[in-house]
Amino acid sequence: MSNYIKILPNYLIKRYKAWKATVYEEKKNWYNKIASEGQNPRAMVISCCDSRIHATSIFGADTGEFFIHRNIANLVPPYNPDGDHHGTSAAVEYAIKTLQVSHIIILGHSHCGGIMSGYKLFNDDQISNESIFVNKWLNILKPAYENISNNGNQFNEGCIVDLEKESIKFSINNLTDFPFIKSALIKKELVLHGLWHDIGSGTLEALDPISMNFKKI
Repeated sequence: MSNYIKILPNYLIKRYKAWKATVYEEKKNWYNKIASEGQNPRAMVISCCDSRIHATSIFGADTGEFFIHRNIANLVPPYNPDGDHHGTSAAVEYAIKTLQVSHIIILGHSHCGGIMSGYKLFNDDQISNESIFVNKWLNILKPAYENISNNGNQFNEGCIVDLEKESIKFSINNLTDFPFIKSALIKKELVLHGLWHDIGSGTLEALDPISMNFKKI
């Protein structure tokens, strides 16, 4: 195994040292405080693994403010204690039962490769069968796809945007089936939010709870 382990690239070492000498030094007391007292985030963010999405940058969040869980296409699987996909379910459970966050944000985005792969997968387009884990994970997306698809629908950017947004609604709906989520919602200890971020324009759209459409913030 040691043959595969290497020292960090020099550019990352330089960036770390710069952070340690500036950002850390300026907030040293804060880092010591959260290290000893533990985390107390106000919100959980479920976002995509996409490297272009950075929730803390979008909201100018401080260290310790968000409990962030990332997965392919920012999906929440259905509540199924006896099934698969326990990574996301475990993160949600920890956020509610242990951290007692008061907000859960599903943060989707434009040009999502996971959503595009799901669209192709369900359209029987050419997609790599070697992506065993990704394809199995994207099956979570199928009900959302079925909500927006029409027979003979051609692949286009509009379909992908529709599916990106529909998947956020679908994930929120899945959240409400978790018993501890439902209990927190009934007690008004928790609020759910759906957001869609356009990477190129920098705009952010929020799911309106009345119209169930996305509106620019």
